[in-house]
Amino acid sequence: MKKLLPAAYFWLLGETVLRPPMLYYALNAHGVEEGEGAVNNETILGWAREAADAGAGEWLAEFYKEDSIPWCGLFMAMCAARSAYPVQADCLSARGWLDWGREAKTPGLGDVLVFWRGKPDGKSGHVGLYVGEDDLAFHVLGGNQGDQVSITRIRKTRLLGVRRYPSAVVGDPVKLKPAGKLSENEA
Repeated sequence: MKKLLPAAYFWLLGETVLRPPMLYYALNAHGVEEGEGAVNNETILGWAREAADAGAGEWLAEFYKEDSIPWCGLFMAMCAARSAYPVQADCLSARGWLDWGREAKTPGLGDVLVFWRGKPDGKSGHVGLYVGEDDLAFHVLGGNQGDQVSITRIRKTRLLGVRRYPSAVVGDPVKLKPAGKLSENEA
């Protein structure tokens, strides 16, 4: 069962002027969860087919057969594909999103945020969409955050990069109150 968007983020549903397409598709998937145990969520598995058809390559649809495989990048690829944006072959790699779109110095609503996990110079990472920030953390709408599509707070010091689709119109940073605990590991 899908979980409702937390009340602190209801404002996103009414944001239609500056709401980027990727954010629209991400919000529509909020609450999608991994299957329990050996059961896979067919919705998540279907995103691999969408991303493959959008340019990631047939390898992705053939490879991605279990939702226990990290899927934050796959979630982003689905959002990009449905937005008619390009999807790169290394879309499963969170850090691979550092090559997507163009760099932005400060994030705006719907920008792609890439974070490190484990250690800054390691291989592990996490990727999601910017919905706002407080003094300590970015509020990120992403997949595979606690095994579901959700909004979580991720410490700003973990940020590796901000990426934006070239034609995106972005407003000022969104200042929010801290809501919920800080994520230490999004998987």
